[in-house]
Amino acid sequence: MFDLNGKVALVTGGNGGIGLGMAQGLARAGARVVIAARNVHKSASAVDWLKALGSDSFALAVDVTDEASVKTMVDEVATRCGRLDILVNNAGTTVRKPVDQLALAEWHQVMDTNLTSAFLCCRAAYPRMKAAGGGKIINIGSMMSIFGAPYAPAYGASKGGIVQLTRAIATSWAADGIQVNAVLPGWIHTSLTDEARNQVAGLNDRVIARTPAGRWGQPEDLAGIAVFLASAASDFVTGTAIPVDGGYSIAA
Repeated sequence: MFDLNGKVALVTGGNGGIGLGMAQGLARAGARVVIAARNVHKSASAVDWLKALGSDSFALAVDVTDEASVKTMVDEVATRCGRLDILVNNAGTTVRKPVDQLALAEWHQVMDTNLTSAFLCCRAAYPRMKAAGGGKIINIGSMMSIFGAPYAPAYGASKGGIVQLTRAIATSWAADGIQVNAVLPGWIHTSLTDEARNQVAGLNDRVIARTPAGRWGQPEDLAGIAVFLASAASDFVTGTAIPVDGGYSIAA
């Protein structure tokens, strides 16, 4: 039910953090994982990790905010692998400023990287998945899809949009055998959240105090949900937004 042997997974922003944690889970389940990101050297290191797990992995350089670059990426995956079964839209960034200090260019940077990229990748992957009779799309949201934060207006808007985009596409493509779901990570140890802990006073203590699990998450904590949503185990699950947060979102 959770076997991904013979499946091809494309993970944007998969060369580190949550993306790499998910990619490793998919590789362990048998998928051939393609890493798509801008940092070529970082991607090469990620590919080495995945190959060590037995995945015939490779990396592609892509600008996920560029329509032509996204189309080229999907076409190359289909050419080299013969199929595309799983798409993980994980590429993301943030600018930590209150809305009155946020420049329009910074707003567009965050929205284009986090939300528009998911739209472009889903749209490019759709014909391949439809022709194959189905597929799995996993969009990465955030706790900021649910909660507000004064320092994350663009990030929160983009991640709220991810949930609604997921629901819209799920209803549109269900008849094509394509399941589309969102994952909402809690506070996970990544380069982005390491910056947050340095920039937001008291954040570390507040996160640990509120999280019933009593700790920050690790990227590998996202491996299981990735395998579930990419596999036949979730064939009747679509349009959901699933927190993976150690209980953060349910704590008082």
